[in-house]
Amino acid sequence: MCKITAIVLAAGTGSRMKSKEKKQFMKINGKPVIWYSLFQFEKSIVDEVILVTGEEDIEYCNENIVKQYNLKKVKHIIAGGSERYESVYNGLKKTTGDIVLIHDGARPMLNQKIIARCIEGAKKYKACVAGVATKDTVKIVDKDKKVVKTPQRNSVWITQTPQAFYTALIKKAYAEMIKSKESNVTDDAMVVETYGDADVYFVEGSYSNIKITTPEDIEVAEVLLSKKESI
Repeated sequence: MCKITAIVLAAGTGSRMKSKEKKQFMKINGKPVIWYSLFQFEKSIVDEVILVTGEEDIEYCNENIVKQYNLKKVKHIIAGGSERYESVYNGLKKTTGDIVLIHDGARPMLNQKIIARCIEGAKKYKACVAGVATKDTVKIVDKDKKVVKTPQRNSVWITQTPQAFYTALIKKAYAEMIKSKESNVTDDAMVVETYGDADVYFVEGSYSNIKITTPEDIEVAEVLLSKKESI
């Protein structure tokens, strides 16, 4: 039987929100941003959830989120690092599943279909990421913002989370990255692309699977979630 772990990252400071309250704890339709993805994993086939947050927020998460909303699949609440990759690595050390999904807690629009596609993608490919094809033409520019290249639109995808992997694969890739002291990575797929021994594939995400980064994103998420709940 394949055991599945989800790591949910909620250790960011959210400086671009221009708020004293961290974005993962801000309310959308009366519930914390982080609750939405935790709830989706709670009702999925995922076996365990590891919540990674700031050390100073561990007790808050335990009392005001995990206990308050009766999230039984959250088995560990641990401290993250100063960088995203450190938070992921800390989560991987606690992971016991054969497959691990790594998700940004600031993406509250996660749903069961995306989770299922990521799990199946990991089983099939060993490494996959949720994403969508870009709707816009993308330009590659140099440091002076001069256009260098215009890639074909059908070859450009926007990367989201969850990103799902064989646990042994992503653990080994992260260990190699840490050993190399190279930290210029922007997502987990990049770690596998650089230090792993498997190709990374896309599975279908959703254009609604936005990341909360600015105050405007909260307003958009409120509208999207209101529509979702009314269906």
